[in-house]
Amino acid sequence: MTTLTARRIPTARLTQHILEDASKDVGEPVVFVHGNVSSSIFWQDAMLVLPERYRPIAVDLRGFGGTDPLPVDATRGLRDYADDLAALLDVLHMERAHLVGWSMGGGVVLQHMRDRPTAVRSLTLVNPVSPYGFGGTQGLDGRLNSPDGAGSGGGTAHPDFVRLLAEGDRGEESPLSPRAVLASYYVKLPLRPEREDENVESMLSTRVGDDHYPGDSRPSRAWPGVAPGTRGVLNCLAPTHFRVDDLDIAVAGLPVKPPVTWVRGEDDMIVSDTSLFDLAHLGAIGAMPGWDGTPAQPMVGQTRHVLGRYARVGGRVREVTVPTAGHAVHVERPKEFGEALLETLAEGV
Repeated sequence: MTTLTARRIPTARLTQHILEDASKDVGEPVVFVHGNVSSSIFWQDAMLVLPERYRPIAVDLRGFGGTDPLPVDATRGLRDYADDLAALLDVLHMERAHLVGWSMGGGVVLQHMRDRPTAVRSLTLVNPVSPYGFGGTQGLDGRLNSPDGAGSGGGTAHPDFVRLLAEGDRGEESPLSPRAVLASYYVKLPLRPEREDENVESMLSTRVGDDHYPGDSRPSRAWPGVAPGTRGVLNCLAPTHFRVDDLDIAVAGLPVKPPVTWVRGEDDMIVSDTSLFDLAHLGAIGAMPGWDGTPAQPMVGQTRHVLGRYARVGGRVREVTVPTAGHAVHVERPKEFGEALLETLAEGV
């Protein structure tokens, strides 16, 4: 039976923790990048189903799991993470790899392909963050609601979730505990993940603070009164710092573009056009006071818009919607996810 092993690898930027199948030191590399408040642990089932011809590796991003908790410079968007990934692939002598990114990790692999398009064999996105970041924008073209990015960044995290995460809470007495958030938002109830305890421990590996999760923030005169800061995880995702809507331009010179598959849970409540983590949508439904009519961010529509532009320059794009699934499709529906992933890998350039 195949088992996964862990090790830490020094790179030019930091020492990174990975999961891998140690029996495979050859084959086409498939690199899995996790989302926010998680780690490589969430990829175990997806890694174990890959055929012999592939070499699976899952990395912990800085500040998560066992990778060095270096500070995150949010003014670079997700480039700290993307550059860390490039440094890891360099040490592993993986000049070209299939990339798989979930949620925030989807943004990381998009940034990697934006900056290094010739290094990507294929791209699989799992409920990825919008190419215009998380919060603070409207319309399919990602227009800012306010010049300062109000409604996005470190100040948008719920303080009780941050507190319970920092305290290492493993229960579910509070609806904002990591375990309760996993059960209610990462997956769709009534499903409870088979590896739930491992997944909770993975979430609790998240470093908390201004340099990590959620990051710092600034006051804003625009509703809802908070704007992104310059440090930490949620500020990396702020639309004032992160934007990868020019993939079509980045790959224009490639004779063959990497195929892109976008797998999304139909009932995802995190990355959604009606996200329960978007303050503008919460304002619209009366859950945030003082709402001024700011529209919710059309996250799914924005991703479809940007990938449509990629398709128009010759990139193959496939959207796979998984019914009755939530945010972590690869955890909830490993069979459907595995089928979509393998099809994409087979078509890689």
